[in-house]
Amino acid sequence: MSTYHRKLRQILLKDGAVSETAFDQAVAQSEQDHQSVTEILVKQGLAKPKALLGLIAREIGVTPVDLSRVAPADDVKEWFSEELARKYGVCPLSKIGGCVTVALADPFDVVKVDQLRYETQADVRPVVALEESVREALQRCYGPGTSVMADLLEGLNDESIEVKEQESESAHDITSENEAAPAVKLVNAMVYQAIREKASDIHIEPFEKEVRVRFRLDGMLKEVLTPPKQMATAIISRIKIMAGLDIAERRKPQDGKFQVKVEGRQIDFRVSVLPVVHGEKAVLRILDQSNLAAQLENLGFEQKCLDDYRRAIKSPYGMILITGPTGSGKSTTLYSAINEIHSPNVNIVTVEDPVEYQIHGVNQVPVNPKREMTFAAALRSILRQDPNIILIGEIRDKETIEIATKAALTGHLVLSTLHTNDAVGTITRMVDMGLDAFMVASSTLLICAQRLARRLCEQCKQPVQVPIERLVSMGATEAEAKSGTLFGPTLDGCGRCARGYKGRFAVLESLPFTEPVKRLVVQSRPLQEITELAISEGMITLRRAAMLNAMRGKTSLEEVARITLGGH
Repeated sequence: MSTYHRKLRQILLKDGAVSETAFDQAVAQSEQDHQSVTEILVKQGLAKPKALLGLIAREIGVTPVDLSRVAPADDVKEWFSEELARKYGVCPLSKIGGCVTVALADPFDVVKVDQLRYETQADVRPVVALEESVREALQRCYGPGTSVMADLLEGLNDESIEVKEQESESAHDITSENEAAPAVKLVNAMVYQAIREKASDIHIEPFEKEVRVRFRLDGMLKEVLTPPKQMATAIISRIKIMAGLDIAERRKPQDGKFQVKVEGRQIDFRVSVLPVVHGEKAVLRILDQSNLAAQLENLGFEQKCLDDYRRAIKSPYGMILITGPTGSGKSTTLYSAINEIHSPNVNIVTVEDPVEYQIHGVNQVPVNPKREMTFAAALRSILRQDPNIILIGEIRDKETIEIATKAALTGHLVLSTLHTNDAVGTITRMVDMGLDAFMVASSTLLICAQRLARRLCEQCKQPVQVPIERLVSMGATEAEAKSGTLFGPTLDGCGRCARGYKGRFAVLESLPFTEPVKRLVVQSRPLQEITELAISEGMITLRRAAMLNAMRGKTSLEEVARITLGGH
């Protein structure tokens, strides 16, 4: 019997509220049915909720709270994270100055309250509520959460796992499928929680004895659940049904997509299923339009880079390229530009593989190689559609870049992406793809290199001492190194963040094709010479942009090194 149950037992027996036998039977049933003891006592008619709460509160001198009548503050998620609430089993109610009021079911655990005070760095004022009311209040405040997902796994066996047939609706309303099979409930809970936490991907990975579920949050993977191995097939089958894939095919990779309806909005998912040693791994890419920044100012660019980008996207013709690795936010930067320049006076056409976010009023063409709709084929047709602005999801081959370059030279504004490390290196990449140096110089307006850096948590970041020599070697001036205050993450975070980081922002390197730059490109001068010229004209390199943000306390030196490895 737990400490909580022993204390509760003493209080109830002392008052004569229940018999010793009745309480012990309730504890045994709670372990079997996975319900709280107080919930079972109430259901059996042995006690009333208010009476139970009053007894506990009177005995230990803590204020009782009826959470069905008292709701958490509207801004609770801003100052108290779900991870912290679920970790300690408390429901935050209000914050006044440095005092945080939390409701908890186990007020006897003073160590928990002290740990909570330490992690929040706040004066925690506990109030007592019944266990089931705390659980329900947490769900109302934060959604199902991983704790609810874990509850779904209790007591499952092979016979209890079944998968429903796909519904006829195009969008699954995952919040209304409460009566579905366990695997369906589990997948719905995972999807719902990932959306709530603003994850970009869900990874479902089968191993020999278990299944690991991870979310990609702020670019880093975080383990959230480990269902038993027996659920692997049912989970993957449910995902295949939602994505319209063949559930009988388990030896070949499959790709698909589906849409879910959550809290009134529809969110798209891209699905990739891959055979691995112990089954099939599924990765779900979440395409939530609400995460798409509508304003360029929201992306976090340096002012010089923002001005360069704005000037280029407002040009009547020419080519703008955003470069960087997968997951560096290139598509978001392009979409934000489209949102800014979109108007009824221009015809904007995109060709994408696939169309990630749908923009009202923009003609978006999905690539379909099986039907011979490649980037190049789509571009040829688009040029006959009288476009003003063309967005190409990615330039992958010689034919596509040649058509894009000709379009830029013939009065169209072309925006696209490439996979290169920095802005200047893109010039060599374009030449390697088959363009001559003159065409590169004539058609290009701007090349940008982009990365996403993790933002330090404002609540728990801490100052760090760094040798001036190291700061200078990383791109800071000696004056900046002497005057700036640098911050680093708290190793375990504060409960509001993930290991000291919360959110991400874009770091951009912009290379405008000025006349001096064009001359060096046409002359096929070394990249180092072009870089030096661009810096003399004011170009802020990736390393420099990241360092400026570190000097402002926005990110850490570790992040600067991570995202600009080998950068200038």
